[in-house]
Amino acid sequence: MESLPWLILGLPLLTAAAIHLGLKKKQSLSALVSTCSAAVTLVLTLVIISKGSDLAGSFTWASIPGFDGIEIGYELNQLSRGMMLVVAGVGFLVHLFSLAYMKEDSALARYFCGLSLFMFSMTGIVLATNFIMMFMFWELVGLSSYLLIGHWYQKDSAADASKKAFLTNRVGDFGFMIGILILWGITGSFTFNGISEFFAGGGHPKTIVPSMTMFSSAILLIFMGAMGKSAQAPLHVWLPDAMEGPTPVSALIHAATMVAAGVFMMVRFFSAVGIETLDSIWGPDVIAWIGAITSLLAALMATQQDDIKKILAYSTLSQLGYMVMAVGLLDPEAGMFHLFTHAWFKALLFLGSGAVIFACHHEQNIWKMGGLKKTMPVTFLTFGIGTIALCGVPGTSGFFSKEHILESAAHSGQWALFGIAALVACLTTFYMFRLFFVAFLGNPRSDSAQHAKEVGPLMSAPLIALA
Repeated sequence: MESLPWLILGLPLLTAAAIHLGLKKKQSLSALVSTCSAAVTLVLTLVIISKGSDLAGSFTWASIPGFDGIEIGYELNQLSRGMMLVVAGVGFLVHLFSLAYMKEDSALARYFCGLSLFMFSMTGIVLATNFIMMFMFWELVGLSSYLLIGHWYQKDSAADASKKAFLTNRVGDFGFMIGILILWGITGSFTFNGISEFFAGGGHPKTIVPSMTMFSSAILLIFMGAMGKSAQAPLHVWLPDAMEGPTPVSALIHAATMVAAGVFMMVRFFSAVGIETLDSIWGPDVIAWIGAITSLLAALMATQQDDIKKILAYSTLSQLGYMVMAVGLLDPEAGMFHLFTHAWFKALLFLGSGAVIFACHHEQNIWKMGGLKKTMPVTFLTFGIGTIALCGVPGTSGFFSKEHILESAAHSGQWALFGIAALVACLTTFYMFRLFFVAFLGNPRSDSAQHAKEVGPLMSAPLIALA
């Protein structure tokens, strides 16, 4: 059992290497190998989760005299098991969907190589036992995102979007790196267990640094990394443009996993530091307000979009702001709960939009759709389920996770944040039902919508599974 996490981590890397070095010219075989690898990864992940036991393992990667050394390892706990299920589950379904969606693409091998590299990178972040290992995989996620967003690099818009995403994230990552070093200066450790032991053992920033400003600064600099990956204002500008990449990529990277990595990292970090310590400094308040402002601005922008993918992109920004606000309110469980539920229904919505775009001959303007309820009943039903979940209709997973965040805001006594969160919930309902009604109901408003047909089983099966 102790070797399974290493296999889950290494299998996608071996797949990416095999495709790049040996199968590059065999497009269909590359797609099949990558999809089978994702399926095996999911099965192994389910085996580990079914055991329900915590696991850990590591080895020293680099030894430096007078220094603890840099270790590569894994730590499986309740938090990482849940995130691994998201990465492996959504990853496999995106692979399956892509077999049909991307079958005519001339660079299919390169696309699936990028997907496998991303799966490896994201799994590394989830399993990381220390900030050094996490930062290395953090950068690999940025690289694989750059490659996938710019998959159709022949289009200037796609090439520009990939560069914009890469450079914007580098700004956040620079702050992340400085914050890690400051935190090491305070705690003397890069490992999450070492940081946890430091604070659990009575270590407190007041006893080490002249003021709490140093510790708060470290937290905010580390949060800069999350601002880049999770697209929080003002580093949010890359995410809407990233929709230039293939739609399945948007479902995997820009809805369920990469953009959630920043929130996951902050939850992991805050869990190690401890809520009591964080409650004594001002850093988390800044984080909560950044999340709230991002959530509101993105929701307002979503109401003004006509492109189906842009609406979902701004919706993702808004929901990420919700999660960040929960973390800033020192309720990381609420943020992680919404991350988990949001990953599934937002992946469903992005893949559903991909099915619509595919059926409508790559038309993305919702005002040129209409009447798809009759011609695409499976997509209509599954997209509707995703919509009500995102809107937080009672009985859906989105209702319970959003309620948890609103409850945290109310209990914190910060009524301005509660008001913003409640307003965002109303705006979410408006723009999502606007999208749903305009795209699926009424009469077809273009030839592409008139002749749209339901997608095949390889594309509809992931929609049904996610619904």
